[in-house]
Amino acid sequence: MIANENSDENLDDILANASIQMQKALGSIQHELSTIHTGRASPELVENIMIDYYGTSTKLKELASISVPEAQLIVLQPWDKSSIQDIEKSILKTDLGLNPSNDGTVIRIPIPHLSQERRETLAKLLKSKAEDGKIRIRNVRRDFLDKIRNLERTKTVSQDESRRGQSKLQTITDDHIDRAEELSNAKESEILQL
Repeated sequence: MIANENSDENLDDILANASIQMQKALGSIQHELSTIHTGRASPELVENIMIDYYGTSTKLKELASISVPEAQLIVLQPWDKSSIQDIEKSILKTDLGLNPSNDGTVIRIPIPHLSQERRETLAKLLKSKAEDGKIRIRNVRRDFLDKIRNLERTKTVSQDESRRGQSKLQTITDDHIDRAEELSNAKESEILQL
């Protein structure tokens, strides 16, 4: 392939970068889905809650050790005991429906069993987050499709090479969309499981 003087990317680079960007979007989807509360305790449920710590917004996982001693309990042990009240307030402000309690040294967060109505609400939220993730993947496809078409316009690649590149890009996109759908379906069955 001929290198384009206006761009240092060739068709293979574009496809590789598209795959990397879509993989990042998939990782983001996976992380967002892990924060949806399924009725089982998990550190991912609370680790990224932002705490106002001495005027700085800080992730909970940077302020405390997070453990799950039982299936229905998360225990937080703040490294700075003076931050317990701030941590507790921040957890209460989230839309997770958690009710933390502290004894002055640790915070215990019992994970309530989910009602059927709450499970259905979470399933809708899950579908929404999964669809947002698929849109991010499609946006990556759109951006990289423009790059491929630009290579064709600048005569860096032939029309046939451009079409093959576009076809490969669509295959990469479809694979990532399918993987996002699998993640969503697995999480949905976990939520709806009684």
